[in-house]
Amino acid sequence: MCDNDVSFFSAVVEVSVNFFRRILLIVLFGFNVPIGHAALTIEITEGVESAVPVAVVPFASQRAPVNISAVVNADLARSGYFKMMNEQGMPSRPSTIAEVNFKDWQGLGQNYLVIGQVADAGGGQYNVQFQLLDVYKNGQLLGYRMTSSADDLRRTAHHISDLIFEKLTGKKGVFSGRIAYITTNNQGSKQQSHQLQVADADGFNPQTVASSVEPLMSPSWSPDGKKMAYVSFERKSAAIYVQTLATGERTRVAEFPGINGAPAWSPDGTKLALTLSKDGSPDIYVLNLSTRSLNRLTKGFSIDTEPAWSPDGSSIVFTSDRGGSPQLYIVPSKGGQEKRLTFSGDYNARGSFSPDGKSLVMVHGNGNDYRIAVMELANRSINVLTSGRSDESPSFAPNGTMILYASKKGRTGFLSAVSLDGKMQQKMAFNSGEVREPAWAP
Repeated sequence: MCDNDVSFFSAVVEVSVNFFRRILLIVLFGFNVPIGHAALTIEITEGVESAVPVAVVPFASQRAPVNISAVVNADLARSGYFKMMNEQGMPSRPSTIAEVNFKDWQGLGQNYLVIGQVADAGGGQYNVQFQLLDVYKNGQLLGYRMTSSADDLRRTAHHISDLIFEKLTGKKGVFSGRIAYITTNNQGSKQQSHQLQVADADGFNPQTVASSVEPLMSPSWSPDGKKMAYVSFERKSAAIYVQTLATGERTRVAEFPGINGAPAWSPDGTKLALTLSKDGSPDIYVLNLSTRSLNRLTKGFSIDTEPAWSPDGSSIVFTSDRGGSPQLYIVPSKGGQEKRLTFSGDYNARGSFSPDGKSLVMVHGNGNDYRIAVMELANRSINVLTSGRSDESPSFAPNGTMILYASKKGRTGFLSAVSLDGKMQQKMAFNSGEVREPAWAP
């Protein structure tokens, strides 16, 4: 930052010391720790007590480059809704329903059975088929045949997992989705490299979207999942970029004096809500991406930041210290009167709507504890979901059943996920480093 930016930041600290310390923790989280690029290791730390027994039998395969049944098994296990059977305990390896002895699987307490086949179709293509069987009804619940290229076999496996999950739970699966996150590498002599990366929901296939020796932060997906908005300090001051993921083409859309931060896409993908301090203290603005016109939504001496749109685009929730401590407020997206939403706890920030618009996820703090919580908008009740002391950056899964967030233990940062009712929790960590600021793709 330049000297003017430092002076401005110092002035803001005098206005609200505790709030700004918290903002600094978010901004600096992980910037000075080594990061690895290994795939994520996912550990189920707490599952649903009523997890349903399911057996995924190894698919009959003609040397396919991806073990589809293993991917499906891992997906369903990671959901926490299912208790997966160990392959070593299986009484047989059927690949067709005619080969299934249902009594064998009933005797082992299995409710459902997944069988399938993968066949080389030539030309780099594979024919994949699977069946989901009800062990106690001795019949098929689901069955599909599909063709996939070798490069898309993992995606096909995740699609199968989504189909099975929805059939057994009635909820959309999210295994085919993607996540974005920020990593940092130490390169010696205090030189660092920061990366914005996108990976499959299970941490495989990481791709670097942007890289800089200066900090990157605040990744935000466009509604169609084709673009990413983020903050970069590569020009020695904060600027907001929009990048097309398929081509790498990017545009700098905001580089005003002072703070340019916290971009959030409107549901129709035509606008960004931003935090800008170009006119004094940090305020919430809406940027029209086609005309580049700005609409200022808040104005005052408080710190207003972290905007997030409602699913219908009519409102924006944001964090402000105007009442003396960081709390969540809501304002019409076209401008109007702000309204305070949270009153419980001395810190409520980083609010984000659930896909159905009925609740808000947030960072809820009391004292030095910062945990992930959900507030039901109908009655303003708050349910704390996590037990960590430094939980940050919550992001709803597209189906609204899970929340992805960043956590920290000591100097080790990692991702975690928790179900909306708090009953299922998982930890997602790089094998040799850290990760922060997760964002689940739409």
